Amino acid sequence: MTKIYVITGATSGIGKALVEILAKDSIVFAGYRSEEKGSELAKISENIYPFFVDYERPETIPGAVEYIRSKAERIDRLINIAGCVVAGPFEKLSINEIRRQFNVNVFGHIEITQGLIDKLDNGKIINVSSMASFGIFPFISPYCASKRCLDMFFNSLMYENKRNIKVISIKPGVISTPLWGKSIKENSTLMQNCEGYEEEMNFIAKNAMKNETHGLSTDEVVKTILRVDKLNNPKTSYLVGKDAFFASLVSRLPQDFINKLVRFGLRIRMKR
Repeated sequence: MTKIYVITGATSGIGKALVEILAKDSIVFAGYRSEEKGSELAKISENIYPFFVDYERPETIPGAVEYIRSKAERIDRLINIAGCVVAGPFEKLSINEIRRQFNVNVFGHIEITQGLIDKLDNGKIINVSSMASFGIFPFISPYCASKRCLDMFFNSLMYENKRNIKVISIKPGVISTPLWGKSIKENSTLMQNCEGYEEEMNFIAKNAMKNETHGLSTDEVVKTILRVDKLNNPKTSYLVGKDAFFASLVSRLPQDFINKLVRFGLRIRMKR
């Protein structure tokens, strides 16, 4: 039986790579935010059904759900990848930007999952979370909190649901994806007008651009997702990359020690 996938954040990075592989022998509903990207997805394969959804505009979610429901009698896999990064020091962060972070990284995934959940009996939900969910990274607290929140909500779904749906969190380390360049562009206004934190913001921007080309290959994350997809009894969480494994270890230490370690590490890296 041909599998049916729903993938959000399907136009670049991990999402696009997955769509290209899975569409060879499966039906893939692929989420996009711009018409141009939607057209590009449609050209890859007849097995791809692009659908428009923009989590920054929650009013677009019901339409996406309705479209998918009208085309699919069932869904075997829901793979939540769409995301963004809001960066900046706590005291300078805009409440509206924090809301945007949670709309994209948490509430959007919850709403589309709730809208499709009755189609997912005996299926799997695979969320691309992050090592940031361990919450030990400075100046991206909204991102860390959103990823932790995502994991907590969906972990509850794992043991609450009566539909035999398996829920898996994939936690990669730093990945080479366009997300980093996009995050710099989206946060540019705050980062350029952050009095008292100029040095830190300059470091954050340079580090983000470095991550875009020197991070873990998206192929490693894709391989993990494809492997988990085939398992009958997957674990609830998978780490991808040495930095993700290290972050998981550090997160188990006393918080006071973690805080000292983070401050020390930031000072050292900024001096390089």
